[in-house]
Order: sequence, then C-alpha cells, then structure tokens
Amino acid sequence: MGRLVGVDLARALAVFGMYVVHIGPPLSATSGVGSWVRYLADGHSSVLFATLAGFSLMLIAGRREPKTGPAGRQAKARIAIRAVVLLVLGTVMAMEYGGVIILGFYGVYFLLSLPLVRLSAKALGLIAAGLALVMPQLAAFLTAQLSDSLQQSVNAHDPLHRLSEVGVLDLLLTGFYPALTWMPFVVAGMALARLDLSVTAVRWRVAALGASLTVTAYGLSLSLAGRNALRSTAEDGSSSSGAGAPPKGGEDLGAKLFSSDHLLTAGPHSGTTFDIVGSVGVAILVIVGATALVDRLPRLRRLAKPVIAVGTMSLTAYVGHFLAQSLLAVPAGTGTQTSWMPLIMFVLGAIVFASVWSRFFRRGPLEYLLHAATKPAKYIR
Repeated sequence: MGRLVGVDLARALAVFGMYVVHIGPPLSATSGVGSWVRYLADGHSSVLFATLAGFSLMLIAGRREPKTGPAGRQAKARIAIRAVVLLVLGTVMAMEYGGVIILGFYGVYFLLSLPLVRLSAKALGLIAAGLALVMPQLAAFLTAQLSDSLQQSVNAHDPLHRLSEVGVLDLLLTGFYPALTWMPFVVAGMALARLDLSVTAVRWRVAALGASLTVTAYGLSLSLAGRNALRSTAEDGSSSSGAGAPPKGGEDLGAKLFSSDHLLTAGPHSGTTFDIVGSVGVAILVIVGATALVDRLPRLRRLAKPVIAVGTMSLTAYVGHFLAQSLLAVPAGTGTQTSWMPLIMFVLGAIVFASVWSRFFRRGPLEYLLHAATKPAKYIR
C-alpha cells in the first residue's frame, strides 16, 4: 500500500502543477522562486500526468503480473471503456475550454496502449525508448506534409472536430498533447508499474535511471543548442509537437520543426527527443521520490494525507478546477495576472474538498462514475 500511496502523492503533485499552469501567473510575469515553480510546472506536470496514466493502466491490467484469460479480457474491456468515457468527457470539455483539455488525449493513449498491457518492464522500456527516438522526427515530417487544404479536408469529415475543434488530427499529431509524441510517457509509466518499487535496491536503480535521463538529455541539448535550449514554448501558443492548435501553414511549420535548431532543443512543450527523454527522467524521479518518502517516513505520510487524498481523486480535481474557474470567473494565467493568490486558494480548496470527501467515500465523484461505467466489463468471458 505504501508504494500506491506514493503514486497518489505524485498524482496530487501533477494536479497542482496543472493548477499552476492554468491559474497561476504566466512565466513572463514571475521572478525568483516563482519562475522556477512555473517553469517546472510547464510541460512537466502534464508529462507526469501522462506517465502516471500508464502506471494506472497496469493497476487495471495486472501490475506485476499481467492478467490472463477472462480476467485479462475484462481488464482490457475496462481500459477500453475508460478510454471512450475520457474521450467523450474530453470532447465535451473542449467545447468550452479548447484544446488545452488533456482528457480526450488520454482516451487515445489508453486505446493505443491496449496491445502492450501484457509486456514485460524490459520490453515496455525498449518500446518507450524507441518511440522517444523516432516519433518527434516522424511528427515533424508528417506536419511538413500537412498542407492547409489537406487539414481542412480531414477536419471537414471529422465529427470530433466539428463538435469541439479538437479532432483526430489534433489528438494524434497537431494538438497540445499529441499521441504521436506523448505515447513514450505512457509506455514509460507502464514499464515503471511492472517494477517492484517497494524494494529499496529497485528504487535506487530506477532513481539513478531517471537522474541519468534528465542530466543526459538536458545537458546534451544545452551543449548542442545553446543557452536557449531549455526555453519553455508553453506561452508561444505551441503544442507539445511544436505546432499550434490548429497549426497554420503546415509545410513551413514542418520545415521549422524538422530543422536542427528545433530538434536539438529540450524546452517544455517542444516535443523533441531531448524534451521527451528529459521529461520522462523528471517524472520517474518524482514518482520514485514520492514512493520512497511515504514508505520511509510514516510521519510525513500522515502529514501529507490531505494532499494524498487529492491524488486519489485526480480526475475530479482536474475537471473541478476548470468548472470552478468558470463559476467563480477566475481568470486563467494571462499576461496581465501577477498574483499567486487564486492559485493558492484553488490548491487549498482541492485539499479541503478531497480530505472531507475521502472521510465518507472511497472514490472521488467522477471516479465513482468512471468505475460504474466499467462494470459491464465483468460480463466478458
């Protein structure tokens, strides 16, 4: 249970990181410690979310040993149902809040992960590495082939795009969290879930791997691309593939993405191999660190219980902060906003709500609905 509580703590940190991005002041309006907090949240919080999504998939499919037979088929059905629910919920929310909503992308990640749920940690790790090396270049090449006329033709026949302007092309290639460049995070999380993080030696080896990935990726990027290599593109209207949503001028944009100047950078949301490898390293360090802390420091675990409660209902906390923003008319992190107070109030509100709710219920409100939606899977034989 200690290692699962650690994962819940990491989920809470990912939620609060998303709050920083969506509610806190923009990076350009911060300084000192605030700049570091904002920079670390840009990109890294959503990457941590995606990595934890892969970890969660393996909790359903069999964490240390994959489920087989009827149990395995039921697990895959539960994952598929969750994927559809998240895709629908994400599409509905995108109608109001735009392409920044990650839930629809989650649904695609889940569907693409289904063939991989029975693989070993080694196989999953190799697949994640291969995807990180190949997919950014493939995404840039495909974007270069994506003319305005072709994109408009595809979108014209895409019901998802007509509903929310976040269609299949956005989900796979041109959105803020495109599956083509974000699947390495999910697969890495799946590989991490296959390991026994309750063993100290395993934690040390995984932490060493995370640190090596982080230092190597960011260090090489700095040495090859210069001091602006780690600059965040989150405030440029850019997605993690380097393209806007929707992109303008596919050929010119693709040429820019495929240039060495871009592919050697590692800033948040740049979507390059260096960015992916470094961000995976950071996510691994956060997950392993949270796991070790709650396992080795019982007092800290007790003190962090209200925060951990947020992690147990991360879907509710994520959706809730968008709804609360609308109801309370709280402005998102714009260039004119400099106060951290709205962010602090949202974090405290989430902690209080989760703490009270968890005293009476096992799951969060949306987690209950998601669990209920997957119940038909038990009839699969």
